[in-house]
Amino acid sequence: MDTALLEGGFVDAPRQAAFAFRSIMRAMARPGTIEGIEGAAPPSPLSPAAGTVLLALADGDTPLYLAGPCDTPDIRGWVGFHTGASCGAASAAHFALGRWDDLLPLSQYPIGTPDYPDRSTTLIVEVDTLEQAGTRLTGPGIKESAALSLPASEEFAQNNALFPLGLDFYFTCGNRIAALPRSTRIG
Repeated sequence: MDTALLEGGFVDAPRQAAFAFRSIMRAMARPGTIEGIEGAAPPSPLSPAAGTVLLALADGDTPLYLAGPCDTPDIRGWVGFHTGASCGAASAAHFALGRWDDLLPLSQYPIGTPDYPDRSTTLIVEVDTLEQAGTRLTGPGIKESAALSLPASEEFAQNNALFPLGLDFYFTCGNRIAALPRSTRIG
């Protein structure tokens, strides 16, 4: 067994998981706000933020889809060891992780059903830049408006039009996270 897979998880799991979960939920409750998040040291090319999100949210009942360069034996092994999550197809994923272009098309992910809108995929998008500038955001959790450097805008506007169905997004960069729930209006 590769001992590197055993490393990079939470050192003080209860405490670090609680802090990570709070940052994740705060980001989702306040779209466009960038939160600090730390605790994981996942294999490359995953950011510490993306690894921390997985450690806090994924478990043995969480189907995960890894896209592009994020789909490596090291990452699969690390995720499996630390969370118990299984990696599989995008069409069955509760979470999908990768860079924006590798996660497209968005139509491959479950968007929920009218009876169970929560049965959709949450995408964890690794980005090079995460700033409170760029695309204008409005909606629940935003006082007047906010801005976020999104990798696209049309896809997010189309996703919002599906509400209450649709996808939710986390953007990770280094030790920072921002969120875009399906209820957020773009532009």
